[in-house]
Amino acid sequence: MEYEVTIGIPVYNVGRYIRLTMDSALAQTFPSIEFLILDDCGTDDSMDIIRDYQQSHPRGKDIRIVRQPQNGGLGRARNRIIDEARGKYLYHLDADDSISPKTIELLYTNIKKYGAQIAFASSEWIYEYEDSKKADKHLYDFHVFQEDDSFPSWVYQQYDNIQANTWNFLIDINVYRENGLRHQPINFWEDFSFTMDLPTYITRAVLLPDITYRYYLRKGSLSNFQARKEIKKEEILTTMNAIQQIKDNSERLYGKAYFPLRMWKVMITCFYVVSMILRSEKIITPPFTHRELRDFMRYPVPFRMLLSFRQWRMRHVLLFSLGVLPPSIAVGLMRMVARYKKLL
Repeated sequence: MEYEVTIGIPVYNVGRYIRLTMDSALAQTFPSIEFLILDDCGTDDSMDIIRDYQQSHPRGKDIRIVRQPQNGGLGRARNRIIDEARGKYLYHLDADDSISPKTIELLYTNIKKYGAQIAFASSEWIYEYEDSKKADKHLYDFHVFQEDDSFPSWVYQQYDNIQANTWNFLIDINVYRENGLRHQPINFWEDFSFTMDLPTYITRAVLLPDITYRYYLRKGSLSNFQARKEIKKEEILTTMNAIQQIKDNSERLYGKAYFPLRMWKVMITCFYVVSMILRSEKIITPPFTHRELRDFMRYPVPFRMLLSFRQWRMRHVLLFSLGVLPPSIAVGLMRMVARYKKLL
């Protein structure tokens, strides 16, 4: 059966929250939706709950379950959803979040109205702690992009112009498939490594101020930092390797006017990662060497190219120096700047 839209939901040990997610997904006013559930081999009752919906809900016939051969994490789960989706457009929904009833209708209507490849909506982030709860709104101004390179140029203009999340946008599935776009097989920052490159494949986009997605950060979730007594170096290296692939994927964009802006965002992210490592260095095992941190700051382009940049040339030169100075000096400078920026 063909659908206009697939809502893809990766499910792994979310029995406490999956009813909230499924109720919001199945309440959509848009009629032609496939609810694609990616079973990532959890050990709780999440999939039993999903199968109950399949049997009892009026839209149960539109719920399709695909099971992974083994637990593979969010990146692999989202890739499988891209491969399996039967809809012309794809919407990612995390299995512990919720969406408003008109989410898909709103995004789809605007895609069709403006001939867009992708439509973003605004979101509310809900922080749930043991003794408190707060909410922040992440709002977009209404904006339509229809000219070549106008969307990526805007995205990279400021670090947080687009939230680094793969949820709360509806996208033409062919953008993924025709360009071979894949998520990194990691659980943390997998969204960032994907959304950093996605804008470079988009010409026509719509941003909407409407809040359609509620993103929950709860105790114990991957997205919510918790106090830890030990962090394995291997965890951080996996994320660093994903960011390194973004750096290595820069060559195809050399001639783009937005390239200096994109390069700045990539390298500032590298600096944030190093700052996080320095902040947690006492509990990372085994520890990072100064040389490893310095080498992570190496630019993927030659110095002479930086001198040709018309945007933020001196900023780039300063960051470039952090990747070529002697390791102890480079790390000392990064530590000093991180303290100044209150990252330590």
